[in-house]
Amino acid sequence: MLVLGDAHADDPDNRRALFAAYRETDADVALQLGDLLYYDLPIPTYFIAGNNEEFDIIDALRHGRVESSDVTNAFLIADEAVEIDGLRVAGLSGNYAPTQYERPRPNLQGERRRHFVREDVEAVKQLDDVDVLLTHEAPHGLPVSESYEVGCEYIDELIEAVEPRLCLVGHHHEHAETTYGDTRVVGIASVDKRYYELDPATLELTSHPTPPS
Repeated sequence: MLVLGDAHADDPDNRRALFAAYRETDADVALQLGDLLYYDLPIPTYFIAGNNEEFDIIDALRHGRVESSDVTNAFLIADEAVEIDGLRVAGLSGNYAPTQYERPRPNLQGERRRHFVREDVEAVKQLDDVDVLLTHEAPHGLPVSESYEVGCEYIDELIEAVEPRLCLVGHHHEHAETTYGDTRVVGIASVDKRYYELDPATLELTSHPTPPS
């Protein structure tokens, strides 16, 4: 199973890196951690929305009404769990904004659609038997290099409630690892730097440099 970090594939150079990562593996399916920004993909790719997306497309995927030649093999995981290669994979799309968290999702307009809200978090908390959790925001304790304190209390709560074996995190564009309780947490590097292979049987995650495109 291919695992991909932030792609920002609206940029042509980043798009070439994304497709180079797809070419390097013989995977039948991929997981992607948000900020995808290009949705015509070579294999089924299950992704969470990040804070940078085409939000009209994300809304359409969220509500199952996509009819576009620009969207192929892109499947949004929004506050739900799906079965992929024998794994139960859950995802929380979006990032956190304290001013938006208590608002109903239909009230988020324009770029504010990038955020998750309480109802999203509560929906994911109700899921059970989750093997892998995908989030764009990180829990506390992930050692990434940012100018601010990394960690969202609602992601902490989500991991505590769902207790996944593995949590994969996007957004920070660098590889980092920690544990939260019994959950292994891995920050996934951006696609221009690295791609990953995940063994569904063991949850072993192997990192590879993205080849020149």
